[in-house]
Amino acid sequence: MKSKLGLSLALLLGLTPLCSLAGGGAEMAPAHRYEHILHTISLAEAEALLAQGDVYFFDVNTLELWAEGYIPGAVYFNVDNWKTLLPEDKAARMVFYCANRLCNASEIAAHQVMKLGYTNVMQMHDGIYGWRLSGRSIEKP
Repeated sequence: MKSKLGLSLALLLGLTPLCSLAGGGAEMAPAHRYEHILHTISLAEAEALLAQGDVYFFDVNTLELWAEGYIPGAVYFNVDNWKTLLPEDKAARMVFYCANRLCNASEIAAHQVMKLGYTNVMQMHDGIYGWRLSGRSIEKP
């Protein structure tokens, strides 16, 4: 038994260098490069913007997640005619969010909006889960 454990350990340690080359040895590249730099904000920054007013919040979640609650005053953005939801003022402050840091729907939406010429676009990367877990208030449809 002791020799089998030693042999297993020796094989495992001997294979480690091969496992580290599983990616082919090439440098990892970002999956997608955007032409604009997106400003991400924290929950506290988003809350301060909400308190100041004069800001648009856009929820880019699924309809099911939207129904569980959203940031007060937020607009449901995950629709085909999303361009009609945007303000006329290209300098308007806008915050996009989705579920959490693993969700990239708000990042994609924000970049699409920036392509249209909007200049004050932000993303709250902690999403609605971070907002709710921190005890901040929500609205429900």
